[in-house]
Amino acid sequence: MDSILIEHGAVLTVDDAGTVYEPGYVLVEGDTIAAVGLGTAPDALRASAGTTIDATRMAVMPGMVNAHTHLFQTFLRGLADDKPLLDWLAAAIWPVAQALTAQEAYVAAKLGLVENIRSGATAVIDHQYIHTDPFNDDGVCRAAEETGVRFLLARGWTDMGYHPAFMETPDHIMAEMERLYATWQGRANGRIRVEFAPLIPWGCSDATMQRTYAQGKTWGVGSMIHIAETRKEVEMNLELRGLRHVEWLASLGTLGPDVQLVHSVWLDDTELDLLAEHGGVVVHCPVANMYLASGMARVPEMRRRGIPVALATDGPGSNNNQDMLEVLKTTALSGKVSTLDAMALLPEDVIWMACRGGSQAFGQPAFIGSLEVGKKADVVLVDLDTPFAMPVHRVPSALVYNVNSGSIDTVIVDGRVLMRGKEVIIVDEKAVLAEARAACGRLFERAGIAR
Repeated sequence: MDSILIEHGAVLTVDDAGTVYEPGYVLVEGDTIAAVGLGTAPDALRASAGTTIDATRMAVMPGMVNAHTHLFQTFLRGLADDKPLLDWLAAAIWPVAQALTAQEAYVAAKLGLVENIRSGATAVIDHQYIHTDPFNDDGVCRAAEETGVRFLLARGWTDMGYHPAFMETPDHIMAEMERLYATWQGRANGRIRVEFAPLIPWGCSDATMQRTYAQGKTWGVGSMIHIAETRKEVEMNLELRGLRHVEWLASLGTLGPDVQLVHSVWLDDTELDLLAEHGGVVVHCPVANMYLASGMARVPEMRRRGIPVALATDGPGSNNNQDMLEVLKTTALSGKVSTLDAMALLPEDVIWMACRGGSQAFGQPAFIGSLEVGKKADVVLVDLDTPFAMPVHRVPSALVYNVNSGSIDTVIVDGRVLMRGKEVIIVDEKAVLAEARAACGRLFERAGIAR
């Protein structure tokens, strides 16, 4: 990797002060940001750059973090539209997932990671809970290694009350995590990491929750869990345990800053107080919450209480894509309409959640999430020279309200260019699409699913 100078763009640093350099420049050396500044880069920097990228009429921003998805679901888009969560699981997810092989998990993940690159996500957390083939997780990590993204495998598990094909014994869960930790933790210059991911409260026993959380603490890795996605699931936990979801986590001692609470739609005031007290990052998936008619999380209030919020697409089976720019706009609009307050979420707030909130969910706030000297070189260039956005009066507004994933021009992760001039160059995209069509066809035929 040589040095890269990005110049003449509107640089949104997303630093603590919200600094915007318009125009500005960013210098990348190796896998690290070496300089960020206003105006034209000094002659010495320009002379030292191996590659220069002209970002005129572009926004230069930190790579976004897609803080929760299910990459295997790229094969399931549109399969069970217009159903609530529990019906959607039975109709779309369980029948196909039972037949998924490691090779198909690899192909589905590669397709989904190319989609994330095209949407400006440089880091992805995949809640991967399909283990009917023992090497599905390895297939997904292999896809991440090849596509160049920054990747956190949240290894899902359930040990009670769920579909029998997906339940595991506690000892098996621990053994598999030990194997994955030994195999993948820190691979690819540290781009790939693993963590525990209990699936849902009604599928996870108290004892295994505490056991996995304790092991995660020992390893220094986090934990991700779906929380209060639907009102029905909260009622289920009240019947089973007499506690709401966040109350239950707190009672077990498994609530803290290293826990990502996905959805968090049906939290009451007491639960918000517990989150503010103990820590935890809420991962907001507004498109999926709308798609499944689950409800809308109290994001503006969470932010007022100091609760970190990250953004995510959720899986492409309940979205039905992984377009982070679409998530930005949906987040802003849903925040306004749910509070009847036009000022509830501003464009800068939403970009902060996608970048800095995402870095907290990813467990690396010191390394990613902003364009600052010393941080990892995860950079995205967004083309604003489009009828959808021009003339651009405020760059943050244009990013949130105007453009879509088709405007993503260049994506750099760890100092490596994955996409340039709106063309993915890290892999043969057309070959990935053809491979996905063929693999999905074989999977559906074997699973007995008519299309």
